Amino acid sequence: MRVLVWWALAPVLSFTILGQEPAVRPAARGRGPEAAVAGSGQDPAAVERGAKLFATNCAGCHGATGRGGPGAPDLVRSILVLDDEKGILIAPVIRNGRPDQGMPKSSLPDAQIADLVAWLHVQTWAAGHRSSYAFQDVLTGDPKKGEAYFQTVCARCHSPAGDLKGIGSRYDAFSLQARWLQPRGGGGGRGGGRGGGRGAAADAPPPSRGAVTVTVTPPAGPAISGTLDRVDDFSVSLRDSSGGYHSFLREGDVPKVEIRDPLRPHSDLLRKYTDTDIHNVTAYLVSLK
Repeated sequence: MRVLVWWALAPVLSFTILGQEPAVRPAARGRGPEAAVAGSGQDPAAVERGAKLFATNCAGCHGATGRGGPGAPDLVRSILVLDDEKGILIAPVIRNGRPDQGMPKSSLPDAQIADLVAWLHVQTWAAGHRSSYAFQDVLTGDPKKGEAYFQTVCARCHSPAGDLKGIGSRYDAFSLQARWLQPRGGGGGRGGGRGGGRGAAADAPPPSRGAVTVTVTPPAGPAISGTLDRVDDFSVSLRDSSGGYHSFLREGDVPKVEIRDPLRPHSDLLRKYTDTDIHNVTAYLVSLK
């Protein structure tokens, strides 16, 4: 099932609604802020169940935050989701899938689909009202515990004396928290055609260090590598180092497609962090002056 959301970091942030006191505290992880749940008119229990269902059934394709990857649709900006009322439009898509677009049918019962719908409506409400929030201090964690977590989980790829040296002086706490949770900053592919073979060359910037790359090996002919533009069950497209665009039809395992995402460990960990982990690690990273 393919669904996307924008409000990725809401569960870990403290905020107030302007003109409203007292400050609203963060809700349970994955559920979204209590203000968004109340503002969207959804049942809090249904939203919490929907968050768990999303993590179990949808995060494999779309990431734990719902922002997905190349080729995945953003439902927060989807007209279908924005126009939906009580699941009338969303539920049939979840239930029946969109096989022509690589989205399989769902075996979830109607009650669980309704929970997913409730969760999605919270995300769209939060995105539409994000200017109503005044973010407060996110430094509520324990830097010592954050360091211990970092050494256990993060030190295999990062070093406070290397790539992270002085990072606490380069970003404010809020920006730093958002950056380490989502180093790619979200977004998907630019959308590729379903042609076969080589497309027209175009100027393209060199891939960033965190760019998703792909190697496509046709049944006949040399393998072609480059920055991934789009991939689904039916096609894969990329831009090579010279900016040339290539798109291939897919039939099962043909052609062979090998995708490399250097930031995959970050997206995999999103479903494992607790709120405490997030605040502690942020407090530790801010201390790296």
